[in-house]
Amino acid sequence: MAVDNSNKQIAVKVSLVGIIANIFLTVFKFVAGIIARSGAMTSDAVHSASDVFGGLIVIIGVRFSSKESDHDHPYGHERFECVAALLLSAALFLTGGFIGFESLQKIFTGAYKDLELKGQLALIAAITSIVVKEAMFWYTRINAKRIDSTALMAEAWHHRSDALSSVGALIGIGGAQLGLPILEPIASVIICLFIFKVAFDIFKDAVDRMVDHSCDSEMEESIKQCAMDVPGVLSVDLLRTRVFGNKIYVDIEISADSTLPLSEAHQISDDVHNCVEQEFPQVKHIMVHVNPKNNNE
Repeated sequence: MAVDNSNKQIAVKVSLVGIIANIFLTVFKFVAGIIARSGAMTSDAVHSASDVFGGLIVIIGVRFSSKESDHDHPYGHERFECVAALLLSAALFLTGGFIGFESLQKIFTGAYKDLELKGQLALIAAITSIVVKEAMFWYTRINAKRIDSTALMAEAWHHRSDALSSVGALIGIGGAQLGLPILEPIASVIICLFIFKVAFDIFKDAVDRMVDHSCDSEMEESIKQCAMDVPGVLSVDLLRTRVFGNKIYVDIEISADSTLPLSEAHQISDDVHNCVEQEFPQVKHIMVHVNPKNNNE
C-alpha cells in the first residue's frame, strides 16, 4: 500500500503555499534590510530564502515516498520522506550557523556600534514576517499531523524558526532605534540557539524512523487490545512493531484453541489482520502467527 494519494496532494499543496509566502517574504525583507541598512533584516531574508529550498525538498520527498512498491524496493519508498526531513534539518543547522556567526562577529568586532537604521520599513517587515510565518507554522503543523508526515512537520518547524528569527530581528531593530544597537546581534544569537534545537529534534526524529524504531507503548497497547477484541483470540503472545518512514510494520503472535480446525484458526488470523489495518491506517503491513493453546492452560 503506497502513501494515500490525497495525503500527497495535501502535502504538496501546503508546501506550495509555503513556497509562495516565503518568496514574498524573502523579497520584502531583503529590500527592507537594504533600504533600512539592517543586517538583522537581511539575515532574516536569507532565512526565508532557505525556507523556499525547504519547501521544494518536502515536495520532492513526498512525491518519491508515495511511489508504489517495486522489484528493487519491495517495502515501498516511505523513507524518502525521512531523507527530506534530514535535508531540512541540515538546512536549519546551516541557517542557524550563518545567523549566529554573523551576529557574534558583530558583537566581538564592535561592528554593531556603527548600526544606523533608517525609517520604519525594517520594523514593518519584521512584524509582517512574524505574523505570516506563525500562521504558516500552524497551517503546516495541523496538516502534518493530519497526514502523519515527518517532512511536513519538519517544514512547519522551519516556519516557526523563521518567525522566531524575525522576533529577534524586531527586538534588535527596535533596540537600535532606541539607542541600544547591541540588542540586534544578541537577539540573533539567542534565536540561532533555538534554531539549532529545532534542527536537532527534527534530525533525531528522522533517524529514529530510519532505523526501525518501535512504536510508543501506548500505540502497542492499542494494537494488542484490538487483537484481543477479535473473537477466538485467547491471548497475545508477542508483538513487535517498527516505524518505516511514516508507516508502521507489525509482527504479532496470538493464541487460539488448539482443537480448532485449521480453516477456523486461519480465519481468526485474518480477522486480527483486518482489524488492526482498519483500526490503524498508519499500519502498512501486519504479519499474524497463530499458536495453539489448550483451553485448560
